Amino acid sequence: MSPHLEAPQGHAAWLGEADVWLLAEGRHLRPWEKLGAHPCTQGGVAGTAFAVWAPNAQRVSVAGDFNHWDAQAHVMRRHAACGVWEVFVPGVAPGALYKFAVRGANGQEVLKADPYALRTERGGGQACVVMALPAPVPPQQRARANALDAPMAIYEVHAGSWRRPGGQLPDWDYLARTLLPYVVDMGFTHLELMPVSEHPFYGSWGYQPTGLYAPSARYGPPETFRDFVAAAHAAGLQVLLDWVPAHFPADAHALARFDGTAQFEHADPREGFHRDWNTLIYNYGRHEVRNFLVGNALFWVERYGLDGLRVDAVASMLYRDYSRPEGEWIPNRDGGRENYEAIDFLREVNRVLGLEAPGAITLAEESTAFPGVTAPPWADGLGFHYKWNLGWMHDTLAYFALDPVYRPHHHDRISFAMMYAYSEHFVLPLSHDEVVHGKNSLYGRMWGDPWQKRANLRALYALMYAHPGRKLLFMGSELAQVGEWHHDGELDWGVLDDPGHAGVQRLVRDLNLVYRSRPALHARDDEPGGFSWVDVWDRAQSVFSFVRHGHASAEQMVVVCNLTPVVRHGYRLGVPQAGVWKDVLNTDLACYGGSGVGQDGDLVSEPVAWQGHADSVVLSLPPLGVRWLEPGAAA
Repeated sequence: MSPHLEAPQGHAAWLGEADVWLLAEGRHLRPWEKLGAHPCTQGGVAGTAFAVWAPNAQRVSVAGDFNHWDAQAHVMRRHAACGVWEVFVPGVAPGALYKFAVRGANGQEVLKADPYALRTERGGGQACVVMALPAPVPPQQRARANALDAPMAIYEVHAGSWRRPGGQLPDWDYLARTLLPYVVDMGFTHLELMPVSEHPFYGSWGYQPTGLYAPSARYGPPETFRDFVAAAHAAGLQVLLDWVPAHFPADAHALARFDGTAQFEHADPREGFHRDWNTLIYNYGRHEVRNFLVGNALFWVERYGLDGLRVDAVASMLYRDYSRPEGEWIPNRDGGRENYEAIDFLREVNRVLGLEAPGAITLAEESTAFPGVTAPPWADGLGFHYKWNLGWMHDTLAYFALDPVYRPHHHDRISFAMMYAYSEHFVLPLSHDEVVHGKNSLYGRMWGDPWQKRANLRALYALMYAHPGRKLLFMGSELAQVGEWHHDGELDWGVLDDPGHAGVQRLVRDLNLVYRSRPALHARDDEPGGFSWVDVWDRAQSVFSFVRHGHASAEQMVVVCNLTPVVRHGYRLGVPQAGVWKDVLNTDLACYGGSGVGQDGDLVSEPVAWQGHADSVVLSLPPLGVRWLEPGAAA
């Protein structure tokens, strides 16, 4: 394109009076409709309107391939009331590359990526790409699929390392053809994607984003990601996205000191620097920053059709002293450690999504005992729909790592989670965090030889699926993958050549299918009446037994777990009603790689009072095995 483009003077302002006022107040519901780069027509002339918030900059201009990256060619005009700079550049069409040349408060000029960029170039050049806003996407069965009484089995995926065709990164088209059918076949209800926002360092897995509004160019253009989400919906899946409002990297081309000052971050490192990740912390007390982030949450749900956001590192947001020694953090106005501004921000995100995107959910990765994470804001809660139950995860994995000789001394690691199971709406996560950084794979964390490791893993999964709480499993865990996950490779699909590993995969598929089809296993996850112990005291034998209850009397599932390698024949088990009890699932079946113990056929109860019940059955408990029983008519 010729460098002699029509000058911007004489064109109407891109921001209207209402926009200026709302942006100044930090209350523009959809700030991405005005900030960023927007192809449009002004005065009958086609071009692109550029707008960027940089309140303390001395000058801002737009530079791109349309003006030979000349920072002098298109200087922007400043709206003093809101600190936003804008310019309309005729002739600039979708696909053009651009950055903002920001002369900061210190007089230094830096080329900056657009915070509201919808697309970035591929190949690491860090330039933004002009793109029209995606049209809104109507929800697809979202409200029902995300309801509190609906089954929720989540498959967590890192897009770049599930499979790599020809050893290369996949694109969204490839993943739509391969990943989605696999997730459906495995019986999962939800697909959770680790962050897809643009991020310069691939090894951050997306958790250090620089382009919060742009799907990463690594996996193809944004429209292919949108098509991927649509294909997931067509296949009956809901799609959740990991979202990172807790921090951002200090890359010079991005948000850090955007206008030459601490614009998006805090100026004081005691508030604005994450020691653990060498990243910067958003200034949630600044209303323009909150607007940027709240708008982003709505953007992904509204314009890409996402069905929910899993919010990363919530604990680091809630506490001013998170991972900081005494004297290196600033107390709140009351002298405490709670971050009031972050709390208000999280409530605002959940309020806006609740009003503007009904049925969409938010899930908090929150590792402390902060009260009311899933309580509504009017009850002093944060307003999330679900919270990851990291206490359950830690205790359960620690138990399964133990030699069974020592398990009787740690019986409470399994039972303790029921002491607080109804304090929040929980998800039980076996996530990517548990299979990296020297922690080993889930298979590797189990006690025993290879057969015993797989048996433990099968028992763990069956216990998890029977326990109150929604389910989350990181990719590869269903294969009993031997090695840790690594972002630069792909899952070790070759382990499925071993029947023992293929059996674990088959078990996970069956767990999903039975879990979804039995209301007893999900309809009353948040009600104390949905669970009752049969026997939680059999410490000496490391046996746990309990009942999951649905709303109807016939909706019952008795679960018995033998977490030692000792086979127990003639084990008497109390049952909540007389009659026939049928095997629904046995993790020790040969088709799962087990030894085949416990195939007793239909079990007919006897009027023998046992374990607090008037009737009981006698059955065999398989080694390191779990059985699920439900009432039914005799065959």
